Amino acid sequence: MGGAAVRVGTTGGGVARSVDRRDGVPVTGETIQIGIAVDIPQPWGEQLTRRRVQTGDPQVVPAHVTLLGPTEIPVEALGAVEAHLAEVAASHLPFTLHLRGTGTFRPVTQVVFVAVAAGISECELLAAAINAAPDLRRELRFPYHPHVTVAQDVAPEALDRAYEDLADFSAMFEVEGFTLFSHSGQTRWQPRRDFRLGG
Repeated sequence: MGGAAVRVGTTGGGVARSVDRRDGVPVTGETIQIGIAVDIPQPWGEQLTRRRVQTGDPQVVPAHVTLLGPTEIPVEALGAVEAHLAEVAASHLPFTLHLRGTGTFRPVTQVVFVAVAAGISECELLAAAINAAPDLRRELRFPYHPHVTVAQDVAPEALDRAYEDLADFSAMFEVEGFTLFSHSGQTRWQPRRDFRLGG
């Protein structure tokens, strides 16, 4: 795969960036882990990411709304997956996302999150369209519920603090695209390509 960086799309905050298409591609092996998410723009993204780190959560990932959780696919399927994602993005318009307050999945899972107050149906439609690709279909443990995780699998008191500290949190912004991430198993999640909504 070519090593040149390519300029593609915009992030959820509307900022175009160059992404090295080699990021996250395994040196050996025939499969790759991918995920798809809406980035939370600044200053809110940094604020929520920092709050998650403060809970002691070992998963240091930038704040995001997941559209497709970690999914293993054959490396040779990447081209078809990216083509599918481009079609999905082109057929969905930008929308307003409003994050407000906190919620939790306890006691089923030890997760505290910032809730999506507006933009729920748009996220659901995007997630469903993305999952329609044969290489991306998978059994979900739970129904899809858009949110921004701020604490996961940490001490109960840390979950409680995150829930209380962000109870008054509110942010509203335009979602102009989503990002494909990849993971080789040896590095952290890396952005691979941005897809701009509305083509």
